[in-house]
Amino acid sequence: MLIFQGRETHTRSVIKALSWRTLGTMDTFVISWVMTGRVAMAGSIAGLEIITKIAWYYLHERIWAGIAWGRR
Repeated sequence: MLIFQGRETHTRSVIKALSWRTLGTMDTFVISWVMTGRVAMAGSIAGLEIITKIAWYYLHERIWAGIAWGRR
């Protein structure tokens, strides 16, 4: 697809998504734990959001990889 002909490989985008989601999920877990006071609830929330946000981030990165605007 033309939209994905950017400078980054799929593997690089996946690794970036995984590292970012690890940090984001830890943040979500801690915030959920503080807000609910329940570790199990915090784990459930963090577990669900890691799946959805990895997919969204990957798609977002691949789209931006194909946009020339702002590059030198």
